[in-house]
Amino acid sequence: MSNLKFREGDDAVRPAKSFALDRTNGKMMGVCSGIARYFDIDATWVRLGFVTGTLLGFGSFILLYLAIALIAD
Repeated sequence: MSNLKFREGDDAVRPAKSFALDRTNGKMMGVCSGIARYFDIDATWVRLGFVTGTLLGFGSFILLYLAIALIAD
């Protein structure tokens, strides 16, 4: 066991970084904004990546986007 010290009242141990949809800053479902927050980059780059991937991948990124939106959060 490690020698982790917890504050009083800490009932759960959470990972330092976790993915969640960002519905407050998101345009549609918050997927791109959540990915951008997780990797600490601008959401515009993630959105451009999804648009480019959708156009070049014949729509396969739409399925990826919907899967992330349904599974996350």
